[in-house]
Amino acid sequence: MSDNAVRVLVADDQKVVREGIVMLLGLLPGIEVVGAAADGEEAVELAATHRPDVVLMDLRMPRCDGVQATRRIRAAHPSTEVVVLTTYADDGSLFPALEAGARGYLTKDAGAEEIARAITDVRAGAGGLSPQVQARLLERIAGSAAPAATAAATRAADPPSAPAPPSAPTLPDGLTAREVEVLALIADGLSNTEIATQLFVSMATVKTHINNLFAKTGVRDRAQAVRYAYRHGLSGNS
Repeated sequence: MSDNAVRVLVADDQKVVREGIVMLLGLLPGIEVVGAAADGEEAVELAATHRPDVVLMDLRMPRCDGVQATRRIRAAHPSTEVVVLTTYADDGSLFPALEAGARGYLTKDAGAEEIARAITDVRAGAGGLSPQVQARLLERIAGSAAPAATAAATRAADPPSAPAPPSAPTLPDGLTAREVEVLALIADGLSNTEIATQLFVSMATVKTHINNLFAKTGVRDRAQAVRYAYRHGLSGNS
């Protein structure tokens, strides 16, 4: 192994996933796996022992989740970068991880080249974000800027007594607007392929949205998802 190889620690609580990632990274040039952790607590311990250049971090893990582990590792070892590799790309997972100090964020449908590129990018001081995450960040920035500009224009044009506009409805269980859209299409009987075609997104993106909304709502299959959608008035036919 070259002295210039990026030293990587893998953290994932699912053994088959963890071993698969380790095997995959072992085949990539310029990367050396120095350890594998089964949860966030072990990741913190192994980071202190091995001082890796990069930690490839899952988010949903027992004892200490990926966000907490990222925050602790970055505080104790500022030279160690963190790339999140997770099933989830919702706001509730993405932004806490970035705020904790992660420099990269990928979903588990990423390929070997994308993972390797993210690892080498964060090691070089750049960001390692998937295109999907970059798009979500841009949406968040644009979404936060637009209300501020609108509010300023309203204050300048309207008298002080003008009523405030109604707030947007709160979606159940922390679902995003896109996840609700996917859920409604499931309730309407569309397959993953049909959903991807209608929303102009990839099959991998559809599967990520479905995994996210299943995790948030606690449903186990499409039948339960349909019942959930009708119960909360989220189906296209409701």
